Amino acid sequence: MTRYVGLLRAVNVGGVKLPMANLRSMCRDAGFARVETYIASGNVVFESKAAPSKVKSELEARLLAYAGKPVGVVVRTAAEMAAILKANPFPNAEPKYAYAIFLDHRPPRDALNHAVGRRDEEMRLGEREIYVHYASGMGHSKLRIPAARTGTARNMNTVAKLAEIAAAP
Repeated sequence: MTRYVGLLRAVNVGGVKLPMANLRSMCRDAGFARVETYIASGNVVFESKAAPSKVKSELEARLLAYAGKPVGVVVRTAAEMAAILKANPFPNAEPKYAYAIFLDHRPPRDALNHAVGRRDEEMRLGEREIYVHYASGMGHSKLRIPAARTGTARNMNTVAKLAEIAAAP
């Protein structure tokens, strides 16, 4: 069994309203084990024998049936979450201001060249993430990164907690 973290896009923050109890039920109905959610913004940790692509498609199909519209899901293994946390290029930034934007694929090498509205933000590319340090806070930022449009962002506090939950025996 592989331990996975599922990150839902636009859930309970201006998007689809989804009680975490419903998300846990969907995951159990999909055959996932040891299902646990973290905060109400669409974070779920579970185990499955299925490949990441199958886990993603199972969860997205159930969310489509629930919401009546597509809900994006990004999937990472427990080891990948730990590596993302370790690779944070902004270790001295307050974790609530440093974010990983999770993508399905590696961002284009020139992804940051196309960002607009940049003020005091710092950006770096990861494996399948774009890291952003919002020095003045994400809520005050006008930054738009076209390559991140289909991704979902989590701050380093959340990444750390999800990595911790996923690593638990």
